[in-house]
Amino acid sequence: MAADRALLPRVCEVVRTVAAEEVMPRYLKVARQRKSDGSLFTEADLATQAALVTKLSALRAAPVVGEEMTAEQQTEQWLAGDAGLWCVDPIDGTSNFVNGVPYFAVSVAYMRAGRSVLGVVYDPVADEMFYAARGSGAWLDGEALPIKDHVPRLRGAMANVDFKRLPKALARALVDAPPYASHRNYGAGTLEWCYVAAGRFDVYLHGGQKLWDYAAGCLVLEEAGGRMASLEGADFWAASLWQRSVVAALDPDLFNAWNDWVQAHR
Repeated sequence: MAADRALLPRVCEVVRTVAAEEVMPRYLKVARQRKSDGSLFTEADLATQAALVTKLSALRAAPVVGEEMTAEQQTEQWLAGDAGLWCVDPIDGTSNFVNGVPYFAVSVAYMRAGRSVLGVVYDPVADEMFYAARGSGAWLDGEALPIKDHVPRLRGAMANVDFKRLPKALARALVDAPPYASHRNYGAGTLEWCYVAAGRFDVYLHGGQKLWDYAAGCLVLEEAGGRMASLEGADFWAASLWQRSVVAALDPDLFNAWNDWVQAHR
């Protein structure tokens, strides 16, 4: 929609401002805490989420689903937002953030009828802003994505693979006989999507992401021309909402080869 496209620069401005005011001044200066599920959070996560909720709601009044809300609050906001809602990950890669690993991001998506129509992912250390609007393409700081050619064959691919939640048989096959040239995992799913969209990674595999991990990045990859599925089926958007697996690649032919291999080794 034209209104969504027109809103995108203002969302980028909000994300950049909040990162400068709430995230980077606290980099390496906050104590870590753990949520009931064992995951990390910090004062910076809470302050960043609060600032995003305030500023995004001023741009467009809509429910907000944030990572640092309770599960009950997230569900309530989601159910109230079929006509439109914001989904935010205030700091994706909190473990990296508190340990000084410069790979984390602020992520914002606007979703309608369960699908993302706007996506912004900002890496404040590298000062890289990835963004997309449905039907309008994907960009990195004004340059259309992708910015790097993909490799033509799976055997030569650079993969991003997160092993934590993969089926055991698949994880074992990837360790024993990987079909790609090399793999990496840096611990911030929102940026991983964007690196695939940019051509920095050729193929991507994750065993299960939360809504805020994929909401913005998946749109960036889609609008860059990429393809994606879940481990459970070809329609990525039909998979489980709150923990969704990812099989993805930028090039359609490479995606088919990658997805076929993954499905054969599950």
